[in-house]
Amino acid sequence: MTKQEFRELVQAKTLLLDGATGSNLMKEGMPRGVCSEQWVYENPQVLQKLQKEYCEAGSKIVYASTFSANRISLANHGLEDKVEELNRGLVRISRDAVGDACYIAGDLTTTGKQDVPYEILFEAYREQIAVLADAGVDLLIAETMLGVDEVMAVIDAAAAVCELPVMCTLTVESDGSLFFGGNIYDAVETLEQMGADAVGINCSTGPDQLVSVVKNIREKVSIPVIVKPNAGMPVIDDKGNAVYSMGAGEFAEHMKVLVEAGANIVGGCCGTTPEYIRRLADILK
Repeated sequence: MTKQEFRELVQAKTLLLDGATGSNLMKEGMPRGVCSEQWVYENPQVLQKLQKEYCEAGSKIVYASTFSANRISLANHGLEDKVEELNRGLVRISRDAVGDACYIAGDLTTTGKQDVPYEILFEAYREQIAVLADAGVDLLIAETMLGVDEVMAVIDAAAAVCELPVMCTLTVESDGSLFFGGNIYDAVETLEQMGADAVGINCSTGPDQLVSVVKNIREKVSIPVIVKPNAGMPVIDDKGNAVYSMGAGEFAEHMKVLVEAGANIVGGCCGTTPEYIRRLADILK
């Protein structure tokens, strides 16, 4: 997909992303604490079933399960030499699942470390993006980012190796502050100036808490705004599992308000399922 094709896709109508991956994989048996990328690589049928359901529910873009498949994060599991194998294999798994019925986004995320020099971040993301682009993803998504510097590294790295559209979403507090300092409003302006094709927020909280944040982001940028929130705020049950409070119908109603507030690209994060996307697709028709 070219950047112009991406702009035309978003201009046509509200663009629908997929919903949660990790919380649904855990329901299907993925153990806590494992490298999720390796687990999906070794158990592809679980992700493929989920992504087929998202596609059937109305998603136009699904995220390849390459979330933390960068050299820095994979080193936490002793897998730093598996960057190419995992990224290439995980893109193939998603392509086998949805074919040409959905676009596939190569997924990148934070290393979770604040003290990584920019040059090392850049090189880690450049390596991952080069594999993703060669493996045939349609676009890139930097998601669940904790600070603007790491997103800037993704945009710079992408520009160095390909011309794919780059969507960027950060995780925020309900007041718009970022976990690594600063705020989402300054961040999105910087990212637009650097060449991001869409900016916004994911994870964070439920959609009912994000109306003012979305309105303020919309006022700051001219590019598309993304919102991919959780299914409300979780509570921890007696087995240590996160249980999300917001049902699919309520989630869709709140998401409609966010579209009216200026969101162009929407989906769900933790706690959402294909049913949430189906209800969202219905309410946006």
